[in-house]
Amino acid sequence: MIYCLLRVLGKQTIALLLILFSLTPAYAGSVVIAALGDSLTQGYGLPRENGFVPQLETWLQDKGEDVSVLNAGVSGDTTAGGLSRIAWTLTPEVDALIVNLGGNDLLRGIDPVSSRSNLDNILKVATEKELPVLVVGLVAPGNYGPEYKDAFDPIYQELSLKYETLLYRNFFTAIIESSGVQKPQHQFMQSDGIHPNALGVSRVVNDIGPIVRKLVEKARKN
Repeated sequence: MIYCLLRVLGKQTIALLLILFSLTPAYAGSVVIAALGDSLTQGYGLPRENGFVPQLETWLQDKGEDVSVLNAGVSGDTTAGGLSRIAWTLTPEVDALIVNLGGNDLLRGIDPVSSRSNLDNILKVATEKELPVLVVGLVAPGNYGPEYKDAFDPIYQELSLKYETLLYRNFFTAIIESSGVQKPQHQFMQSDGIHPNALGVSRVVNDIGPIVRKLVEKARKN
């Protein structure tokens, strides 16, 4: 039957089909991204569909990306907590990783040396698995003093350079005050002043989305 079909199609048609098949990306299929984080990732205080992960997944799919985003956010988690579960978070089906940790380290005043070490080891695990990574940073408030801030703020950029990851410098970039003060605008925050509301998350997703698409592209080429 196959022989008869080949005779009907003819050599020129077959050659054209072979060319078309060769142009089809070998990476076709859904990309799975694990979003490792704390309450900012988990979607604390929001209906499930309004959280960071569901909004990001919807944004990507609306852009035509065949992507699923796994919510590996745990409220209250520190960088140490993220490190303790990175190995079993990166299951075989995971194609890429978003790391969004450090907020609770800041809230608890944890030594930046410890935060850096934990994030370094998280990225080391991802590197060993040859996964593309997007590091999402944070900026320390000034209440711990300039020495703490000077030690904490460079962590994300320096580790991103070390491991050659994508970088989004500050999770709150899209919702901070236009005056330049590193403080989220109240209309985009929940009443606790720590977590963004649904509108705030939407603004964050719209801003970080294009970088996540670069992460998807890297995963497809990996």
